[in-house]
Amino acid sequence: MTETRRVQLVDAFTEEPMAGNPAGVLPDATGLTDDQMGAIAAELGASETAFVTPGEGADRRLRYFTPEREVDLCGHATVAAFASLYDRAIISTGTYAVETAVSVLDVDIDPDGTVWLTQSPPDLRTVDVDVDRVAAALDLETHALTEVGEDLPIGRASTGLPFLVVPVGYFEQLSSVDPDLEAIAALCEETDTEGLYACTFDTLSAESTLHGRAFAPLAGIPEDPVTGTASGAVGAYLRSRGALDRADPLVFEQGHFLGRPGRVLVDTASGGEAETDRAETDRADTEDAAVPGERAVRVGGQAVTTLDGEITVPAADDDDIVEA
Repeated sequence: MTETRRVQLVDAFTEEPMAGNPAGVLPDATGLTDDQMGAIAAELGASETAFVTPGEGADRRLRYFTPEREVDLCGHATVAAFASLYDRAIISTGTYAVETAVSVLDVDIDPDGTVWLTQSPPDLRTVDVDVDRVAAALDLETHALTEVGEDLPIGRASTGLPFLVVPVGYFEQLSSVDPDLEAIAALCEETDTEGLYACTFDTLSAESTLHGRAFAPLAGIPEDPVTGTASGAVGAYLRSRGALDRADPLVFEQGHFLGRPGRVLVDTASGGEAETDRAETDRADTEDAAVPGERAVRVGGQAVTTLDGEITVPAADDDDIVEA
């Protein structure tokens, strides 16, 4: 007998359909095998699909698959999944414990439908990489990075997934990025990061703190429209370096170059003073010192369901493409 499951496409970090970052959502993935989840994610074609099941010692369990592989955590797919559950009155406002491959994390839902994901405590450090090589990977002149590099060097930041943080001087420079995905993949492999997040304080909106672009070729994602896990990691890194003069929540804009504008709210807990002092000491001592964060970071946003239907599930261990 053919089995079908409810499936959705949900645009996260936006209040407008066909904007933000689309995620697949399977609201009930109970009993599906890894192969089945991978096949469904490949058929949906979103950068990540979230598969929701009951948690063991948590309210829910989430697993995340790209069209190519499973990943440990995905911010926009988490926002999409919980926005879907909230919109359909399966859950209400409040705090929920969510089991992921990273750890058990808290998800909060506000009355206006904003979903907040509390990420893992930050792991922050500068990295010893060739600035010329990073600039070349982005097809930028080196000065686009070195203009900000003395005060804000290239770093590695993780709040669950590690990203290579590359500050860029101006919006015009960020807009001209033409990524060499093979070169970026090599940089990410060498720095043990999931992707490269290039960013500038030169923003389109006056209320925004940062404009970012995220490239994750190792996960099969040339450019991710709006990235929750990277936003949390980058927010923690910038706060630890004393680079932020705004109170939380910060607003990170992203996705405009892909025609999918969105914004991520970032709550760094404003816990950066102690971290900043320690970071100043560490970078005076060594170029590659880890700066463990003391407070977890939250990322938040709203989401819009753009597709709601059923998908045919392939038999277990069947590699055939599923039919939507």
